Amino acid sequence: AAAVIALRELARSGDVAAALVPAPPYTRPGEAGTLAHFTALAERGGLPLVIYDIPYRTAQPLGTAALDALGRLPEVVGVKYATGAVTAEAMELLGSPPPGFSVLGGDDAVISPLLAAGAHGAVLASANLRTADFAELIRLWHDGAAVPARELGADLAHMSAALFAEPNPTVVKGVLHAEGRIPSPAVRLPLLAASAESVRRAARTARAGSG
Repeated sequence: AAAVIALRELARSGDVAAALVPAPPYTRPGEAGTLAHFTALAERGGLPLVIYDIPYRTAQPLGTAALDALGRLPEVVGVKYATGAVTAEAMELLGSPPPGFSVLGGDDAVISPLLAAGAHGAVLASANLRTADFAELIRLWHDGAAVPARELGADLAHMSAALFAEPNPTVVKGVLHAEGRIPSPAVRLPLLAASAESVRRAARTARAGSG
């Protein structure tokens, strides 16, 4: 009920393309309960939905059949796919997604192989840095330019690993602050600010590809 209210308020605010909505965390309602939850949000929330499939944070995995069923709801336009690995289920989903349903990579370090397998795009914390390079990576894979795409993907994966050396988004915020792009690197408890060494290391990888 609270999620429906939040979606309706967001819809009333205007200028919103879609809402990114994860499975309910901690409760582990099973796939049937999760499908019922998302169906209620889709029917009553008043906004297109992008499902956020991130089981290592929610403890509720969504199989290919569940995502296919969700993707056939008119209000569900895509999934941010962040399962932590490129699995057989990922390949099955990417091989035949529902019509009009976008599969967006959500795991920064493996976005290149997901794009190679057919992902439509990505939603990535790392793309706050070297944004143009991530856009170029997507273009290269969509154009079938495998050799430069692999090279750029490996480079960006190296940067992403440095950015995730401590809990996300602490290092990302540290680097953005060091570059003068945000006013403060502060995060809220229980997160702690990233160490100076992690920020320096990640900043070097960000600068390495900036030229």
